[in-house]
Amino acid sequence: PSAIEPYQGAATGAGGIIRDIFTMGARPIALLDSLRFGSLSKSKKSRFLFDGVVAGIAGYGNCIGIPTVGGEVYFHPSYEDNCLVNVMCVGLIDQKDIAKGMAAGPGNPVMVVGARTGRDGIHGATFASEELSETSEEKRPAVQVGDPFMEKLLLEACLELNKTGYVVGMQDMGAAGLTSSACEMATRAGTGVDMDIAKIPRRETGMTPYEIMLSESQERMLLVAQLGKEKEVQAIFEKWGLEAVVIGRVTDDGYMTLREGECVVAHIPAKALTEECPMYEPEAKEPAYLAQAQGYDLSTIPELEDCNQTLMALLSTPTIASKEWVFKQYDYMVGINTVVGPGAADAAVLRVKGTNKGLAVTTDCNSRYVYLDPYRGGQIAVAEAARNLVCTGAQPLAVTDCLNFGNPEKPEIFWQFKEAVAGMSEACRELETPVTGGNVSLYNETKGEAIFPTPVVGMVGLIEDISQATTMGFKNEDDIIILLGQNKDEIGGSLFLSIIHGLEAGRPPELDLELEKLVQGTMLKLIRKGLVTAAHDCSEGGLAVAIAECCIAGGKGAEILLTDSIKTSSLLYGESQSRIIFTTPKDKVDMVLNLLSETKVPYKVLGDVGGNELNITGSGWKVRLEVAAMEEKYRGAIKCIMNS
Repeated sequence: PSAIEPYQGAATGAGGIIRDIFTMGARPIALLDSLRFGSLSKSKKSRFLFDGVVAGIAGYGNCIGIPTVGGEVYFHPSYEDNCLVNVMCVGLIDQKDIAKGMAAGPGNPVMVVGARTGRDGIHGATFASEELSETSEEKRPAVQVGDPFMEKLLLEACLELNKTGYVVGMQDMGAAGLTSSACEMATRAGTGVDMDIAKIPRRETGMTPYEIMLSESQERMLLVAQLGKEKEVQAIFEKWGLEAVVIGRVTDDGYMTLREGECVVAHIPAKALTEECPMYEPEAKEPAYLAQAQGYDLSTIPELEDCNQTLMALLSTPTIASKEWVFKQYDYMVGINTVVGPGAADAAVLRVKGTNKGLAVTTDCNSRYVYLDPYRGGQIAVAEAARNLVCTGAQPLAVTDCLNFGNPEKPEIFWQFKEAVAGMSEACRELETPVTGGNVSLYNETKGEAIFPTPVVGMVGLIEDISQATTMGFKNEDDIIILLGQNKDEIGGSLFLSIIHGLEAGRPPELDLELEKLVQGTMLKLIRKGLVTAAHDCSEGGLAVAIAECCIAGGKGAEILLTDSIKTSSLLYGESQSRIIFTTPKDKVDMVLNLLSETKVPYKVLGDVGGNELNITGSGWKVRLEVAAMEEKYRGAIKCIMNS
């Protein structure tokens, strides 16, 4: 939807995810967004979509009072006509208070609460599940229109109601509207529902039963209340200026029965639209491009001519560059829970009020890796998300995901999908991060061209002591800079190859999940012992970009000596996995090195913090750049393009 109507598409994406949280009785405390667009510098269309999507998320989140604290933004030509907007919402609840989406208890009243039903969003789910074409613009009415102020009222009313014990079950009316909500709630409870759609409040006249059942008008919930508590429920919603109308009853026959007054307009088993839907087993076939891409002879890549120029080029690439232009539009401090905001660390950190604990939250996916090796790319998406959390001092807890792929009816696309999910599954098991939910977005194609496969991982972690939340900026002169993990001669799938040489080739870096666990566990141990002043994972752009980002974030220079006997391009810009840069005070180095030796984790002392330049010295080459010059390129890149 955002590719056709960026503001409303993004705004309603945020609204629907927020409702998924408070319908369970949880109070939403944070939003994150994972965004994908075409080339920002070369495409006016991508700039238009980028501007509209960010404004839509900001407009909805800021108005409803939920901070947007983090996420990621990637730019690649494969998203030129099919941008991706994935939104994650985090909420807090005592597990004993969780409300479930079940239509339990035959005889209990079924109620529609919140906004009135209109024609907006009809076939919205269908539209979101088909390839974009030249006629897609005609389907703009299928994009829903959100009202964040109405959502705020609905949020508070639902949370108040959930505390009364009057709620049997509650669910947001999302994709396919009342149809899916009613069938899903009935199926979970093993019941049926009998509803009179003539009683549903409408904001448009002449709507047919078909339109009413498929409307995706926003800010609406389907609720099953305890029999005899209808007036009490209605009183709570009236207090918040909202309607709550009884439209039917729970039955014991397993059917969804729809009436329009005395006329029965539909009578269908609820399970027929949920559990008994057809299961497809599409053909899976490895894409032909893979053999050529993975087999590319990377030894033919010329060695670096100007290390300084290359680093500056990567720092000013929109995918790497600071996303300040984005998060300055978000009120990321509303609710006063945000301890570490966007851009300051590898993950955002929020306090859990009334405790000494914190939550770290992040999203991650390198779609270039998934394109070149879906299995390994899926693994790395999970591993890097966990590594992001660990760098703030958080123990990774659980995953949610959004799996964005092309048309699964094409064997090559379904193969990508299967392989990526299998890779993610293995990584989640090894890193002990259960997948609690998520969604799948398919048919992301335009004129037969698919997006890069993009399985986005959202992850939450727990910081036991919020005072130990760690950021990435270098803090103190003379702090010692140490690398956890190993530098390898791996340049395949790197941003360096893509930006500097125009190549998306080779295989992504290897991932040893045992080493990943060791590196993450060691990092957590160091932070909890109070031995770390800054931490940052090495990911896109490699070691040189990671060190530069630490310098920029802290406003301090560094003196680095690299003695690894591998190609300079691989050493500086290769994206070997399971690596973390961290700093420790000079007087604690011996304690740190002893601990590292005991854990048998690979490590290397790189240098120290100091001055106003980044100096990286290798065998026959040198990077020497002023921090201020790097910062100007890094912080100004996106703003400069958007203002041009």
